[in-house]
Amino acid sequence: MGFDTVIRGARVVTSGVVSTCDIGITAGRIAALGTGLDAPEIIDATGLIAMPGGIDSHVHVSQPSGPGVEMADDFASATRAAACGGNTCVMPFCLPEDGQTLREAVAAYLAKAEGQCLTDVSFHLIVKSVDPVTLGQDLPALIAQGMTSFKVFMTYQGMRLTDAEILQVMAVAREQGALTLVHAENEDAIEFLRDKAERDGRIQPVHHARTRPIPVEREATHRATTLAEVADVPVMIVHVSNGAALEEIERAQARGVRVFAETCPQYITLTADDLDRAGFEGAKWVCSPPPRDTGEQAAIWAGLERGAFDVFSSDHCPFRFADPAGKDAPGARASFRNIPNGIPGVETRLPILFSEGVSKGRISLETFAALTATNHARIYGLESKGSIAVGKDADIVLWDPTLTRPITQDALHHGSDYTPWEGFEVTGWPVRTILRGQTVMLDGDPVGTATGQHIARAKPGVTP
Repeated sequence: MGFDTVIRGARVVTSGVVSTCDIGITAGRIAALGTGLDAPEIIDATGLIAMPGGIDSHVHVSQPSGPGVEMADDFASATRAAACGGNTCVMPFCLPEDGQTLREAVAAYLAKAEGQCLTDVSFHLIVKSVDPVTLGQDLPALIAQGMTSFKVFMTYQGMRLTDAEILQVMAVAREQGALTLVHAENEDAIEFLRDKAERDGRIQPVHHARTRPIPVEREATHRATTLAEVADVPVMIVHVSNGAALEEIERAQARGVRVFAETCPQYITLTADDLDRAGFEGAKWVCSPPPRDTGEQAAIWAGLERGAFDVFSSDHCPFRFADPAGKDAPGARASFRNIPNGIPGVETRLPILFSEGVSKGRISLETFAALTATNHARIYGLESKGSIAVGKDADIVLWDPTLTRPITQDALHHGSDYTPWEGFEVTGWPVRTILRGQTVMLDGDPVGTATGQHIARAKPGVTP
């Protein structure tokens, strides 16, 4: 058999197995796994680990962020950063602007992405209205076009849905075979705590964390899983930050509810103390749910180690810090509630989990691959992606498990002007990212052209 490219001599992480072999690539797909394979292009991967290309199923790119506020990444910069961090596919959220239908929003997002992407992309939808057009026309049509997952919010004014509205959305998910993602925080409780903090003069960035305590996430997680139980639908609880919320998920699973769980790098490495810095500096770490403490980090690690989490995503939501259109937006210094909410992380997600998980012996290479690629592909219906297997897209990342260096802003490729992990020491870095057989990152730098595509997805694989 003739191959276009052969990756030779890597330790290859396939479904549940790690073995040293060659990978033969033909026409952008994996054609063979074996030994002694030959091709015009040979990539010598001796001493490296071949992983399935990372899939980051929770990123925000070019998303409307309020009057005068701009997200730091467009599709060009976000996918460039993603590729340099070992990803071959990212899944941004499509948010309709006021007065825009969901289908109009999707058309606008596709136009923004066209010809700009160094990785593949596949959109989630955001449902912030339960009007007849959204529920009766747009959602069914877009699901049929391969956008088979959508997100609802239990927090944020202008975004949150009531329980009754969430049930209406879940009913469409059941009818159409889609997956509902839920941002689970209790907005009424948060608003009560924020109002009190402001009355008391507690306006610094750290009070963003203190007014979104664990109980508001735990209660909303219980409510989200209960609504899924009532509607008889699968549900993904995104960015779980603490042990109590994870316990609610596991209790629901024990009742037979089909619940998936996602967590992120900020919940295993950052704490609320990062927001408690002099002046406005803590705004760099403002995200929701906020980082907790070292005890909750241990609880999240325990969940990762015992298989309680299905996916590990970044929740990449980048803003520039020294910018009035970013974190330093009008009113942000007057109150934490006006600080744009989110942190950059698409490029650092995989190195952090590899270093803290694989390099430190907490998780295996197989678990790493499942948490960062294989499970994302299965759950979200990316049938051609997520594993190194014959017939799959040749989305492969070569890792140097011995390479040690700190994360630094000057080495990153996102549009933000800072990283929350400045100086964080990492052992194990991706050194080559291959998208459908073509190298798009080599030795930390983007290469090649923007050949990424929007991927229509199958119905989700919804058995936890």
